[in-house]
Amino acid sequence: MKVRHPNLETLYREVDQFVQRSSDRQPPRIGISANRKDGLSCIGETYVQAVLKAGGAPILIPVITDIEALTVIINGLDGLLMSGGGDINPLYVNEEPIPALQDVDTYRDEYDLILLRLAANRQLPIMGICRGHQIINVAFGGSIYQDIYSQHSCPPLKHSQAMPREQASHSVTLHNGFMSGEEKLLVNSFHHQAVKELAPEFVTTATAPDGINEAMEHSEKAIFSVQWHPEAMAANDDEQMLALFRRHVESARLFHEAKRIHSRHVTLDSHTDTPMIFPETFNLGLKEGGKVNLPLMEEGRFDAAIMVAYIPQGARDDTSLQRATDFAINRLQEIRRQEQLNPTRMGIAYTPQDIYRLKSEGKKAILLGIENGYAIGKDLANIARFKELGVTYITLCHNGDNDLCDSARGNGEWGGLSPLGKAAICEMNRLGILVDVSHAAETTFYDTLETSAYPIIASHSSVRALCNHPRNLTDEQLKALAAQGGVVQLCLYKGFINEEPEKASLSDAIRHLNHIVELIGIDHVGIGSDFDGDGELIGCRSAGELINITVRLLQAGYTEEEIAKIWGGNLLRVMAQAQSATRNQTT
Repeated sequence: MKVRHPNLETLYREVDQFVQRSSDRQPPRIGISANRKDGLSCIGETYVQAVLKAGGAPILIPVITDIEALTVIINGLDGLLMSGGGDINPLYVNEEPIPALQDVDTYRDEYDLILLRLAANRQLPIMGICRGHQIINVAFGGSIYQDIYSQHSCPPLKHSQAMPREQASHSVTLHNGFMSGEEKLLVNSFHHQAVKELAPEFVTTATAPDGINEAMEHSEKAIFSVQWHPEAMAANDDEQMLALFRRHVESARLFHEAKRIHSRHVTLDSHTDTPMIFPETFNLGLKEGGKVNLPLMEEGRFDAAIMVAYIPQGARDDTSLQRATDFAINRLQEIRRQEQLNPTRMGIAYTPQDIYRLKSEGKKAILLGIENGYAIGKDLANIARFKELGVTYITLCHNGDNDLCDSARGNGEWGGLSPLGKAAICEMNRLGILVDVSHAAETTFYDTLETSAYPIIASHSSVRALCNHPRNLTDEQLKALAAQGGVVQLCLYKGFINEEPEKASLSDAIRHLNHIVELIGIDHVGIGSDFDGDGELIGCRSAGELINITVRLLQAGYTEEEIAKIWGGNLLRVMAQAQSATRNQTT
């Protein structure tokens, strides 16, 4: 540690002459969970020194359990470091204590678990050390040994050294490319509890010779932890241990940049089915079980979502068609009602300008759409009714042919668009409603390109070249869409992202997005999650997790301008084009 000469004038001169770097170049803020001892919230200085040496700005978080206060603290951080300490209360993993259990501080456990939940909900990068390694595993659904010496199946080696902490006492074997492919690492060791069953979505990255888990990381998120105490060795300039802190600080830097981009640019999800998961009324201001609501959008620093009235394909007699129209109107009215329920937090947006205005007011923007032109029935006057209610796009069909067109999951009834479908597109063009070809058959897709006077969209579609599903778009379709100025919004539905759906991940989605960009350019792609319509991926399961896409795009080398286009700029350009054409017709 640097200690300056004890001269007040010299010290103040240095402080007063210091010029802080611009916000995008400042060290990321790393919160460090405190230990609790003798009424003190405290931490070993080696934690602080390790974060400083790695380029971060360390912030000690006091041991409190006030959720509101901890929320304010977490919202100001770019990363979280969970420190070491005493044993974890086994009641948190539904176990009774065994005789070998040592000192437990349930207040500290509660504090740590609240911190982790708040940080995880906001997608902060997280690093854990020793106890921090174990509590992360518990927080995400894993289990621990209360005492490895009495519970582990193999005789453990000595895991609590008497030598100084900056010295290594045993080796670990590294897995899954942890620490740039090193095979072995010498570590220190101070514990008798350990990870037992790994939490879902985590992978083991290091093991001791006796089989004890020594490190793990999340398969898709910036969360990793180690059983040893690297801070003691890093503070003593051990480069391998410093590399762990540099990894965490770099993740925090990327997260800080992602937050900055979200603060400066509109972020828009073009397709969510949230109105359909509730039987009647709902309130977006509450966390009622859906994947898109105002609290999740606020936690995820996300601006806007297009919520659709989805109508499953049914019978096409007059009574059924009227029922479909009425149901669509009911859902649209329920979406509009959200503005009355939450006037200080959101507004209904009808145009791109509305979205920008609401963002400047600190509110979330909700837009309206219809999924399945079945709702139109055979009466084109319904399109004007939907426009009056605020509909910005209509998806021509869903799973099954309707009176407008053939579906990708239909029987090819019309060979593309029906005569009514062509007329409907002309009416949508006249009214400035975007034409959406997600779910459409290839014949319908090409007929629509030929019929529409304005660029069309695919509000939630993925790449067939990477996942051979009839709902996905071929490379030829993507090229044709781009040639006419349209945009494809990448769908996060796992069956459209990976042919082994249960393995579908954020990494898979980024591969789809990269493919689209390389094939047709950055100006023709966006994101349509399909959340609450079964859209979800490992690493991105709700509106609160969409910022993870931004982090991945930064890692992949996308610029701020390119990310802004993906997160809404492209779709809003097409929307503005269709709506301005309508205004020109009117005048």
